[in-house]
Amino acid sequence: MATDLKFQPRRVGSNGFRWLSADAYLFDIDGTLLITRDLVHRNALHQAMREVYGIEATIDGISYHGKTDLGILRAVLTGAGVSHRQFEDSLPAALDVVCREVTKRASQILAEVCTGIPDVLRELQSAGKLIGVASGNLETVGWHKLEAAGLSDFFTFGSFSDRAEARSVIFCSAVDEAHRRLGHHATVCFVGDTPDDVIAARIANAQIVSVCTGTFKAEDLSCHSPDVCISSCAELLR
Repeated sequence: MATDLKFQPRRVGSNGFRWLSADAYLFDIDGTLLITRDLVHRNALHQAMREVYGIEATIDGISYHGKTDLGILRAVLTGAGVSHRQFEDSLPAALDVVCREVTKRASQILAEVCTGIPDVLRELQSAGKLIGVASGNLETVGWHKLEAAGLSDFFTFGSFSDRAEARSVIFCSAVDEAHRRLGHHATVCFVGDTPDDVIAARIANAQIVSVCTGTFKAEDLSCHSPDVCISSCAELLR
């Protein structure tokens, strides 16, 4: 069957995009840097809902790819009948439980590094670029995943969902931090695997590289017009 060419991953440089031209690079974690093959994070969210809200629920059935940890908890608990006020009042305790549970079982995290990531990070590091993460994970959760994958030493800073439910706020905070470190005129490029990453990067007035290493295919990402859409970060090195 013929494939619609407009949904094929766009070759780096085919539209004038130069991936090494930015001053700072910010990476999403899940589906972009790594894929976890365990239930540590998932079970921690379930334990928080059970322990803090008294709700026996799972994240099954919700579209959680691209959502922040806060957004996942809100979606599940709202569906289970938890009021907005109850959710907000108990949220700090719930986030503490998630972090506690992930820290307790950090040695059980099985993180598979996505194709091309180590080489791309080494290339950026050699070029003297500022490298950070912008993730919907809670900060403790995100760093544990990066440590399990052997990637944490590449990153200078991170912006997470502890105080921001919207991915766009997380991305904007990351850009603000890059500007604080490098100056207001520094250019920023995000690397992410979901449509939400593209949308958030545009709100943050940054470039965005979409990679198909998560659950979304090229057609799901290309229709949001990222600067470039590639099958994996290995293509950046070609």
